Parts: sequence; structure tokens; C-alpha cells
Amino acid sequence: MTVFVDKRELVTLMTLGSAPELLVLGYLRNQRLVESVADLDSITVDWDVNAAAVKTRYGIERFDEKTAKRVVTTGCGQGTVFGDLMGDIDSIRLAPADEPSARLSQAALYGLLDAVRRQESTYKSAGSVHGCALFRQSDLLTFVEDVGRHNAIDTIAGWMWLHGVDGSDKIFYTTGRLTSEMVIKSAQMEVPIIVSRSGITQMGYEVAVRLGLALFGRATNRHFICYCGFDRFDAEPEPQRS
Repeated sequence: MTVFVDKRELVTLMTLGSAPELLVLGYLRNQRLVESVADLDSITVDWDVNAAAVKTRYGIERFDEKTAKRVVTTGCGQGTVFGDLMGDIDSIRLAPADEPSARLSQAALYGLLDAVRRQESTYKSAGSVHGCALFRQSDLLTFVEDVGRHNAIDTIAGWMWLHGVDGSDKIFYTTGRLTSEMVIKSAQMEVPIIVSRSGITQMGYEVAVRLGLALFGRATNRHFICYCGFDRFDAEPEPQRS
């Protein structure tokens, strides 16, 4: 799907196309090309020509400058982000770890993983896509699958942005590895806790520590690794086995 902004070609996304308008909205948000939903007049998707047309209300300031620098990422399905990945990272503020709603208990983590296990998905049947989800504790709010994890998180970001959903008390789940790009996008959504069934890169870890996120990897069934942000986790002793 090729995205055009005010009739100017921006990017082509490889996508399953389950929620293309939300994907485009989240992409524009996470690329920091628009600051508010109110800046957009419309997003129109036409699968006859595999294109999405975005019409802004006032244009995008410094469009050429913002899209001049392209970074090839670790992601499949997208592969490119615009601008400096670490730009404005120090301006991100997450809910403090002592805020009860910004913490995760071990029981809630197990409940979250059980909800993912019970979710009908292409990933579970074929393993050929990435799945991402947004939780409030163990309550599943939305679930998205796409060919790449970046598309899935961008779609969730679009859903949150469109509906005005606050991320400070939410948990982001992904089947994909925790890279710096995924950590930054979660932080931009103001989500302080990330859970993945995969591993973590060194840069992803360093960014998470810098921003104060809690990262859980290799999380399946009752197994997980808390890589950082343990101060957001309420661990519970495992019952003794007889």
C-alpha cells in the first residue's frame, strides 16, 4: 500500500491490510510527521490501486526536511523510518514506577499470556506474521496482526490516537523481538511496560533503561525474563511443589 500525503508519495508499506486507515494514522504519528489527529482531514484507502491518500488540513511543515533522512530498521514489512530514531527521546515522559496503574503483577502477566494463548490468530496457526496487542493489566483491548511487527504496533498506535486512549496504564505485547524502534514507539504511545515472546537487542535494552520502561521477553505460558524495569513489577513467590 503506497501512502500519499497531500498528493506526495511518502512510503510503500507491505501489509495484510486488515485496518489500513489505522495503520496509516499510526505510521504518521510514530514517524512524528503530524502532531494531532485534528491535523488530518481524511485518510482514503483504494485497494484497486493499492494506495492510501492522506489529506491534511494545513500541510506538513518542513515535509522535505523531515522525510529526507531514511533509516533502514531491523523490521520486516516496513524497513524504513524517517529522521533520527533517537530524536526527541529525552522529551518522552512515562508514568512513574510507583504509580499503581503503571505496574504489572505476576498474576496479571500470567493472565495476559493466557489471553494471548487463547486468541485465535494467524501467527498461532501459521507463524508467518507478527501479532501485537494492547492490554490493561490482563484485559485484552485490541489485537492486530500484520506481516511486520512495525505495521502491527503502528496500527495499535493509530487505534489509540483515534480514540484518545491513554497509554500510561497499558501494557504492549508483541510476538516480535524488542528492538530500539519498538521500544521507542511504545514509549511514544506512553506505554511503560512491554511484553514479548521473543528476545531483546542491546540497543532496545539501553533505550528502555534510559526511558524507564519495563521489558519482559521470552514470555510464554509461565516463563518470562524481566530484562529491565523490575521496579514496575510486583513479583509473587511460586508455590512450593510437594
